[in-house]
Amino acid sequence: MSTDAHQAAPSALDAVRRGEILADVAALRDSFDAGTTRSVEARIAQLDALARGLRAERPRLLEALELDLGKSRTESLITELGVVAQEIAHVRKNLRGWLRPERFGPGLLLAPSSGQIRREPLGTTLIISPWNYPVNLALAPLIGAIAGGNTAILKPSEVAPATSAALAHLVRAHLDPAWVRVVEGAVEETALLIEQRFDLIFYTGNGAVGRIVARAAAEHLTPTVLELGGKSPVFVDAGTDLAATARRIVWGKFTNAGQTCVAPDYLMAERSTLDALVPHLKDAVASMYGRTPQRSRDYGRMVNQKHFDRVFALIDDDKAVLGGTAGADRANRYLPPTILDGVDWDDPVMGEEIFGPVLPLLEVSGPDKAIARINSGEKPLTAYVFSPRPDVEERFIAETSSGSLALSHTLAHLGSQTMPFGGVGESGMGKYHGRASLEVFTHAKPVVKKPLRPDTLRLVTPPYRGAKRALLGQLFR
Repeated sequence: MSTDAHQAAPSALDAVRRGEILADVAALRDSFDAGTTRSVEARIAQLDALARGLRAERPRLLEALELDLGKSRTESLITELGVVAQEIAHVRKNLRGWLRPERFGPGLLLAPSSGQIRREPLGTTLIISPWNYPVNLALAPLIGAIAGGNTAILKPSEVAPATSAALAHLVRAHLDPAWVRVVEGAVEETALLIEQRFDLIFYTGNGAVGRIVARAAAEHLTPTVLELGGKSPVFVDAGTDLAATARRIVWGKFTNAGQTCVAPDYLMAERSTLDALVPHLKDAVASMYGRTPQRSRDYGRMVNQKHFDRVFALIDDDKAVLGGTAGADRANRYLPPTILDGVDWDDPVMGEEIFGPVLPLLEVSGPDKAIARINSGEKPLTAYVFSPRPDVEERFIAETSSGSLALSHTLAHLGSQTMPFGGVGESGMGKYHGRASLEVFTHAKPVVKKPLRPDTLRLVTPPYRGAKRALLGQLFR
């Protein structure tokens, strides 16, 4: 997951701006301490307010996404506003049931007794969101924070300035400032925020900044959720329906101009499969974006020229079987859908998460080699397998580790409200979406009640003599 790397530099904010931010944090903590966010009814009211705000601000948000990322309005409805609206509806529908105490038996030692798990809010939380899906990845965690009964500071990415402004307007116009406040800005604002004591920091972005956030959080022993990224691999097995496979890979790769944390980063297959797949990949690009994708209303743009230059430098035109640098337009941040064949593992394009519309194809001798290659690198946020053989699918499930594993599709699982989403290892920690969002924004507190009579705990209290010692020796042998 790529963002512009915030550095842990001393804050250069003036006293007024610094005071405003600290006042926002203090006000939210006071609001939480006063019990403002505790009741289920209040949480549902704020979720409803967020849903109304999303509807009311739809034109402004769609325009902002088009300005920042060149997203078509339909793509934005599918991947940004639509999934957020569905998440709100799903959480609202199930929230009361999820918050009911879960009963458990405390065990023989405590008998007779009763126990239950109560989910309690964490407190005041900080959500730092990225620029690539700036509405979705800001509001989806916010839903979890509200559902969990927390107050929240939302820090949108300054790299998508139009969307940051639109999100700030949405929150200020439609949500209660006793629940949620927005801090816009850049490195200085983020640096000041992560210095403060929060009860949870939820960060989506790249690993370099994730480490900065984690180090700052450690000063206060603040728990963190880090949604990062990495090089998500695709393996295409021999015998797969290549036309259908190509369509799904092309959609997953080139949506949002490849600026997606779970976009297929590179593709592995046997040489004969690669040779047969390339024409289908070209056809899929043409069918979705036309012969001239630059003219397509459905093909996005790089977020800024800095990211354009970074991805542009990864393209080896000698290996381009589609796209390449010749059709690029830096002034308009356009990089064409590009496929590179004959890529080596030590090529520059394999040295980092691409986070752009470039798909390298790499030859492997079969599933054994593909699994070995995946396991030789950092654990990815997701991995993709296209195979007609259930035993091959099972091998990838059992023998590789990734935040998620998608069989015969790409990207779509990111929008699921019922499936926890998150990384492992270098690709992140913590999961959210649906019930998982409630769980990550709450503390599962065990509550155990044991009557004073009969006083069975006398059995395990000193002095340990005679029959009591013998009995305890038998029980705990």
